[in-house]
Amino acid sequence: MTSAITNDPFASVRTSGPSAVDASADPGSADRFLKLLVTQMQNQDPLNPMDNAQITSQMAQINTVAGIGTLNTSVQGLGTQFVQMQALQGAALVGRELTLQGNRMAIDASTGRGRAGFDLAAPADAVKVEVMNAAGRVVDTLNLGPMKDGRQDIDWNASNATPAQEYRFRVTATAGAQALETTPLMRDQVQAVRTSGNGLVLNTLFNGDVAYGDVKAFN
Repeated sequence: MTSAITNDPFASVRTSGPSAVDASADPGSADRFLKLLVTQMQNQDPLNPMDNAQITSQMAQINTVAGIGTLNTSVQGLGTQFVQMQALQGAALVGRELTLQGNRMAIDASTGRGRAGFDLAAPADAVKVEVMNAAGRVVDTLNLGPMKDGRQDIDWNASNATPAQEYRFRVTATAGAQALETTPLMRDQVQAVRTSGNGLVLNTLFNGDVAYGDVKAFN
């Protein structure tokens, strides 16, 4: 006696392998699905035909996954083009001055001024900036008094500074007896740009490679 032929063309897929949707993730899955469907239709029981709703649902799933695969390829291509465009635009940043997190004091020999900055987490009653030489010794102290929160600039009279020497600074801020959080900011210069993964990397004069997202501002 001939065994009954199942009218579920997807039974073997569900019981012995990945789901129809998962199996369609590779390029030949749609062809295999159609061949399986045609074979099942040719051998179906005329008195108990396959469920049209099930066939339609499975075909829709195959088309959906195939469409997602095409979309992913398109998005990856757009991502690559975006990074390339970002690199081209980044080339215009070479030579630009920028602000980064750091405590190096930039000395402008032509004006005799030291430039830097900091972010203040909350309004302060008193802010003090100490400038230190390469040995870590404090060479000058700036009492800036009360300041509002946010980004602040430091303008130091560096007329007595040694141009070839590197100077650092630290910021102390208080509100009453409470110490406030401060983030030191330094000036740097873009020397070159390159792409890394999906992002742009700036090669700077003093900090080396810096991710574009770490730049606080372009001056």
